[in-house]
Amino acid sequence: MVNQKENHDVRELNHGRRVLDFLKFGFIAFVISMLLVVASFVIILVKGFNLGQDFTGGTTVELTVTKPINLDDLRNSLRDEGYHEPIVQYYGSSKDIIIRLPTTNQSEGSVSSAIDNALGVKISNLVHKNIDSNAEIKRIEFVGPTVGSELAQDGILAICAALICILIYIAFRFEWRFGTGAVVALAHDVVITAGYLSLFNRELDLTIIAAMLSIIGYSLNDTIVVFDRIRENFRKIRRASPYDVINISLTQTLHRTLMTSGTTLAVVIILYIFGGSMLKGFSETLGVGIVLGTISSIYVAAYMSLKLGVKREHFMPPKVEVEGADQNAILR
Repeated sequence: MVNQKENHDVRELNHGRRVLDFLKFGFIAFVISMLLVVASFVIILVKGFNLGQDFTGGTTVELTVTKPINLDDLRNSLRDEGYHEPIVQYYGSSKDIIIRLPTTNQSEGSVSSAIDNALGVKISNLVHKNIDSNAEIKRIEFVGPTVGSELAQDGILAICAALICILIYIAFRFEWRFGTGAVVALAHDVVITAGYLSLFNRELDLTIIAAMLSIIGYSLNDTIVVFDRIRENFRKIRRASPYDVINISLTQTLHRTLMTSGTTLAVVIILYIFGGSMLKGFSETLGVGIVLGTISSIYVAAYMSLKLGVKREHFMPPKVEVEGADQNAILR
């Protein structure tokens, strides 16, 4: 009889729609996710990262040409002048070019403006002589090795600080079991994304750090929506088990999750295709994180909260005893 009432409550709350059993594969999905996290750590330790100029130091030169040119010709001209391993790419259009040159043996104590001016004159003369006599140097920026190292440390600290603040917020806003599940899910997204970047040798620069922080924000938003529905259903459903309540909540938020993820991915794909080389790394990283964040909200955050013992009593408001209530009850 109790099971019939429980099933009736479940169907009534879900408006007669079928409840998808997400947690049926919860253990397998959670194990796979954790194996991917471990594999990502191993890949990062073995291969490391392809650090960009923001972290290793060097010089960035942006120039505009009057006609499309062959980038290989510009690379060969730079190599002939003694610039080793130059990175030459289009950005924005076929007439906008960015040149990245690694750090030279010049002392770090040199004045960066002097380095910029001297290098600007050399690059300008080289381009005008060999490539395009009407080319215009738009920007020259020098980053020293020490500054690059500080940027790398600040990027790591920013990600760690974001995770800690999120743990505190969700533990206060919801419940510590939810907070733990959410932070593990966010760390899962960041670590696997970092492993992806290391495995495929993607260049790691400040735009990638920005993408990582965006992944944390996106995944957190999706997780909070799921947790808020779980908390609401725990207060509404009296006879369903935590397993059923979480499945109902995930089913109810599935449409919203798919719509949000789909539209966001569409924008990211457009950025990847039409945004130029400057946004390729950012959009690719963000796209991987969106997919991971959608999966982790279900099979890491929600599943882990269930295994930590979340239940209805954790979300019910505490009963307030009125002074003298026992005496009034006796007199009645």
